[in-house]
Amino acid sequence: MTSIITASPNLGVSLPDHTQLPESDGTFVKNFQEHPQSILLTDSIAPVLQQLHPDGQYCIGQDCGIYWRLTDPPERGAEAPDWFYVPNVPPTLDGQVRRSYVLWQEYIAPSIVLEFVSGDGSEERDPTRITGKFWIYEQVIRPPFYGIYEVRQARVEVYQLLAGKYYLVTANERGRFPIPPLGVELGIWQGRYQNLELPWLRWWDANGNLLLAGSERAELERQEKELAQQQAEEERQRAEQERQRADRLAAQLRALGIDPEA
Repeated sequence: MTSIITASPNLGVSLPDHTQLPESDGTFVKNFQEHPQSILLTDSIAPVLQQLHPDGQYCIGQDCGIYWRLTDPPERGAEAPDWFYVPNVPPTLDGQVRRSYVLWQEYIAPSIVLEFVSGDGSEERDPTRITGKFWIYEQVIRPPFYGIYEVRQARVEVYQLLAGKYYLVTANERGRFPIPPLGVELGIWQGRYQNLELPWLRWWDANGNLLLAGSERAELERQEKELAQQQAEEERQRAEQERQRADRLAAQLRALGIDPEA
């Protein structure tokens, strides 16, 4: 049974920081889709976050631990969301890459936490006090938005924290869920990414435009450049045809004894 170590900064007890706590609980990613899904979310939201945080003060966790209590062993006092975003915190601590996100060291809760369901979703919806993932997010970590993504059902369930309790968010007319802290919408997109054809969890802007990943932006730019080159070549060919037509007409006029320049 996990034992809870009680300690309080107010009592002068030295609490461990991110460098002293385990960065892994020994588990591994459940399937081949989870890492590409996290990368897609991070990559496509990057331009939005750069606008929201021109000073670079934010961090994103991908399958990283959020420590919320002291336990023995320590890793049992952490949850490791598949993806989360925290505003207004430095991306590194004391010049070091974060090993985990420690609430008693940071104090700022994530704005949104996302879990990718690998089973039947009961773990992500477990309201059991102290041990249930849903309870921990709702009552302790308290991100304003909590999303449960089920790739097999091609759906995402989004909860918003209101008055200390999670309530289901209703999808908008586009079938997506507004996330006001980010100024974006969250929803499902069916398509191919990193050689996988799946219903992916993705972001859209407030106008309903899909936020593209870097590879997609590069491909779009390549297509636009190719189209521009094609249009330029067509314009060049039209100009050449017009020149040739003018040359033929001038030759015909000269054959009739008429100066084409007159």
